[in-house]
Order: sequence, then structure tokens, then C-alpha cells
Amino acid sequence: MNNICRVCDSTDLELAIDLGHQPWCNNFLDIQSIGKEPFYPLRVLYCHNCGTVQLDYTVKKEIMFGDHTYLSGVTNSLSEHFKNIAHEVDNKFFKDFRTKSVLDIGSNDGTQLKHFQALDYEVLGVESSKKTAKIANDNNIPTVNNFFNLNLVKSLNKKFDIINAAGVFFHLEELHSVTEGIKKALKEDGIFVVQFLYMKKIVDNLAFDQIYHEHLLYYNLNTIEILLERHDLSMFDAYLSPIHGGSIIGYVTHKGKKNPSERLLKMRKAEVEDKSNEFATYLDFAKRIKKMKVDNLSFLDQAKKDGKKIWGFGAPVKGNTMLNYFGIGTQYLNYLIEKNELRRGLYSPGMHIPVLIEKELKELPDIYYVLAWNFKKEILANNQHLIDKGIEFYFPVNP
Repeated sequence: MNNICRVCDSTDLELAIDLGHQPWCNNFLDIQSIGKEPFYPLRVLYCHNCGTVQLDYTVKKEIMFGDHTYLSGVTNSLSEHFKNIAHEVDNKFFKDFRTKSVLDIGSNDGTQLKHFQALDYEVLGVESSKKTAKIANDNNIPTVNNFFNLNLVKSLNKKFDIINAAGVFFHLEELHSVTEGIKKALKEDGIFVVQFLYMKKIVDNLAFDQIYHEHLLYYNLNTIEILLERHDLSMFDAYLSPIHGGSIIGYVTHKGKKNPSERLLKMRKAEVEDKSNEFATYLDFAKRIKKMKVDNLSFLDQAKKDGKKIWGFGAPVKGNTMLNYFGIGTQYLNYLIEKNELRRGLYSPGMHIPVLIEKELKELPDIYYVLAWNFKKEILANNQHLIDKGIEFYFPVNP
């Protein structure tokens, strides 16, 4: 159990949300491994000193990120988002540079870097998962298969115009080494693009499934800025993107280089007005999660009584937090339907629901319980023909 704040080193931490014991949720199982998966506490603590919410238990990074089945290139809307980020950063800061470089931390299959490559950037990815790094390298996206930290930066001995971290900053066991590594690898006039789930939106949307063991920290602007300031980095602009149900795209540079934008100042003010960083807000969130469990199980119970066949739509990592906390197994959902081929023939951790590949289905359910709710727009657009046939798409979270 971690009794020291990951951001500010305070010991003044208090339990805010307890989601019980859960398996590491990217640990999709083959048939021989069912029932053998380890379970760990999934508890969120609040730091009374800096306001950061964080897990108290760390599943080692080598277990979670040494090899996994998540691919960022599977979803069109995510690839499109990454393309927009590349164009936006280039247009704003580096359009007229003759040579330009980008480092992507947690670069996955290289989807983000592919879009920078198309804009004539020299690219380098750092990805801890062996399989995923190989996919990127096979696609001519230079990728180092390692964990990013200060020591790795020293071994690279290179500085970059852009450093990008999409969906990784809340994963970091070596938080301060990574942040110091970013500072060291960023050119004097370079830009660090940090993309992270916005805790304010998680609370607003009741998207508690985004709490899982890979996500050690949950940031609002106030809390990530405390971390950055500690390492002489400074956020000067940010905006809310709809990706993943609400993410912050933050622009960061060396301290003292740029003044904060108007929109960043407005967002900071909104956090104060909405009490987004106060302990009471998280206690209320925990109560709302309990009510959501009752409401969802009531819906599923009624659907089963009515003789409806229900399948899970998507087998996202976060879906396993919801399935395990609600206790939704094969008594409710016969299958989880996925596009990601790496999950073919596997079973969800904890609840052991079999995964089927979407394009290979021989029959259809009456209701899809949508676990990949963060891609709601894309899912509804792609499946209008099924909705027209009377298949219901039920979204437990409505972003």
C-alpha cells in the first residue's frame, strides 16, 4: 500500500473510493488461465495537501506493460484524433521548421507517430510492450522497446522539438524520473504535448470504469500543474477534447517561457468554482457509483426476465472495472464483441466472459451493453443498420 502522495510526497492521504479487489484489467485470459488470475485492491486515495487522487496499490509496470493486447490503431476515431493533434501542433509551432523531431512516450503501435511522419518529422517512439513495439517497427516507425525514464533519456542523448505523451501520464510508476526525463529531452523552445483523461469529466460523466490498476493517478489541471512545476515545466495552454469521454490536451514548455492562455485561465477558474479538487466531491462520486451499480443491474435483470439476449459491445480494458465491480458475468452477457484481433479466443479477467471478433459473428443479440462507450458516436454511426433491425445499444456511461 502506498501511503505517500505520488505527486507531492505528503502522507496526508485518505480513502475516497473503494472498488474492491479486482484483476489487472488488461489481463485477458486463455482458457487454461481462467480462475488463476491474481486480484489486487482497487482503491482511490485523496491527497489533502495537493488534491491529487491516486491508487494506493501499484501493480508492477513490468506485469502491466511488458506485453499487452491494447492497440491504438484499431479505432478510427482515435487515429483521426491523433492526426488532428499532429496537424494542430505543427501548424501552431513548427510549420516553418526545416528539420523537426518528435518523441512519443508510450507510442503503442505508432499511430500517433505515423501522422507526424506524414508531416516530415523525424520520429522516435518509446514503447514498453514487446509485441506492440514490433508492430510499429515492422511499419517503419522507429521504436525503442523500453520503459521511458531519465536513464533512457540519458542513453538517447538527443533533444526533441515535440515530446508527446497520450494516455500515459497517469500510468507512471516512475513519475518523477519520467517528468525529469521529459525536461531533459525537450529542446529549449520545444513543446511537450500531454494528453490525459480529465478527472473533472470522469466525475461529471460518472465514468468510474476509467479507474483501473494501469491508471495510478487521476489529474485535473490543478494537480498536473503542481507536478509539472516541481520539475520546472509549465503548462501554457490546454483544451478539452471529447476523446475517451473527455481528455485534456495540454501544451507544456520550460518554466518562464510562455504565459498561460485565456482558455487555460478559464478552465482553472472553473475547477475552483465546481470544487473539482475537493475531497467532498470524491466522496459524493463514490455514492453515485454505488447507485449506478443498482440501476445497471436492475436494467440487466429486467432484460433477462424479458428473455433478451445481451452481449457486451467492445472488450476495452476499462470495461473490466465495470464488469467486476457490478458483478456482471456470463449470467448477463454471453459474449464480449471486439475488433481487436489480439483478443481473439480470450476471456475477460475476473468475470471470464468469452471474446468474439465482430466480423466473424454468426448471430446477433437483442441488446448490446456498450462497454466501449467512449466511442459512442463512431459505434452508433457504424451500426445504424443493426439499430434499424431493432437491436438496442445500451450505454452505461453517456459522455
